[in-house]
Formats: sequence, structure tokens, C-alpha cells
Amino acid sequence: MVESLINLVIFILDKLGYAGVFLGMALESACIPIPSEAILPFGGYLSYTGRLNLISTIIIGTLGGTFGSIAAYYLGRLGGRPLVEKYADKLRLSKSKIEKSDQYFNKYGDKIVFYSRLLPIIRTFISLPAGISKMEFKKFTVYTFLGSLLWSIVLGYAGYKMGENWMKIHSLFHIADILVVLFIIGFVIYKIVKRYKK
Repeated sequence: MVESLINLVIFILDKLGYAGVFLGMALESACIPIPSEAILPFGGYLSYTGRLNLISTIIIGTLGGTFGSIAAYYLGRLGGRPLVEKYADKLRLSKSKIEKSDQYFNKYGDKIVFYSRLLPIIRTFISLPAGISKMEFKKFTVYTFLGSLLWSIVLGYAGYKMGENWMKIHSLFHIADILVVLFIIGFVIYKIVKRYKK
């Protein structure tokens, strides 16, 4: 499955160039799990070969990630919020918990969004809860852009420097993906056990 996605990414970028970088990053940031760990390093590799320009690849990747995140943000704000409120009882979410989540995002949303843009898996979905919590749009956009820019610089430059060996970058981030998933599963189990003990 992952290998098929990577092959698809390579095909799209090979055919579409900058448009492929923008499209891939936009889709990944709009909650569609297309690995940016393949998009940007391959874009960096194409810059290494002279087919693309590294600075342009980084900027376009950043813009794609930002626009995709904005789409997911509004999906959460306009569509996710009513669903959360409608099924709050089934989700065991009290009104006070929802309000607390809103306050948390309003207070720490800039840090949450920025650092989440640098974490595998979480970066793909963070825009939804930001939208559901009605985080201030301007603040969301600014910190999403900054986080996406740093992510694009790191991966694009790594692909450029690695040249023909750019695929090794994806392998390293794949390990990071697994660690993040294990952490999330462990955290969820901890919360369930803690609630059960109460």
C-alpha cells in the first residue's frame, strides 16, 4: 500500500512537476494520507537533477500544505463542529469539555499547530480539531504556513543533498511514523484504562 502510494507520487511529480508538488502537499494536508515524506524529497531530487528549482519546490510545497490545511480547517469548523455537538453524549463529551478544548486551542493553538506540522501522521489531521475548536483563522494560517515551510525546507533540502539516495529519507520517516502510531495507541490505551479504573 505505502509502496504503491510512493510510486503514484513519483509518477505525478515526474509528469506534473511543480503542480504535482502543490497537489500532493495540498491533498496530504487535507487529511488524505499521501506521504509528504516522499513528495518533498523527490521534489528535492528533481531539483538535484536540474528539472526543478529547490527554492521553488520548497515554496510551492509550503503553499500546497497551507491551502490543503485551510480546506481541512473549514471542514472541521463548518462540518465537524455540528457533528461533535450532535453526538457529544455518545462520544462522552460534556459541554464543559468541548468548551475547555476551545479555550485550549485559543490559548495554545499556535504552538499546537506549528509543532504538529512537523510530526508524521499528526500533521495530516491537526487542521480538523483546530477548525472544530474554532481556532482564530489568521493565527491558524500563519502558524500552519510557518510549520509547513520548515517541514518543506528540511525534506526538500534532504532530498536535494541525498540525490539518487533520496528514498532513504522516506525509510527513516517511515520508522518515525511507526513510533508516532505506537505512541498514540499507547496514549489511548492509557486513557481508557484510567477512565475504567474510575
